[in-house]
Amino acid sequence: MLSKPIYEALPYGYLLLGGLAISLLDSAVAQSAGIVLFLTGSKIYSLRSNNRRTDLKSRRKKGIMPRFIYEHMPALYLLGALLILKIESTHSPVISLVLVSYAAYLALRRSQYRKHKIVKVEIAS
Repeated sequence: MLSKPIYEALPYGYLLLGGLAISLLDSAVAQSAGIVLFLTGSKIYSLRSNNRRTDLKSRRKKGIMPRFIYEHMPALYLLGALLILKIESTHSPVISLVLVSYAAYLALRRSQYRKHKIVKVEIAS
């Protein structure tokens, strides 16, 4: 079993390693693996976030966007920013900065609205 600090850091580690693979490696296979790793980190983070929510389901707003896409929007904007940076253009850094800023805004808003319970793991002996 993993220790709690390592367990809690895994989705962020997947996002970081996937982002580094996308931005630093030139091989299409390595970039594809980076995208898969990045999306896996996003999925794990989303699953944990939904599992730890303590706000009432009746107070959650229903949107027109499918839930499986909505949950990953900050990560998808960040992924888009990383992919746009790979394009050789004078405008790509500006577009990427806008996308990263909006991803951070969405993540911050969600963290303010969602209430999470503290997970206590007990080991049965």
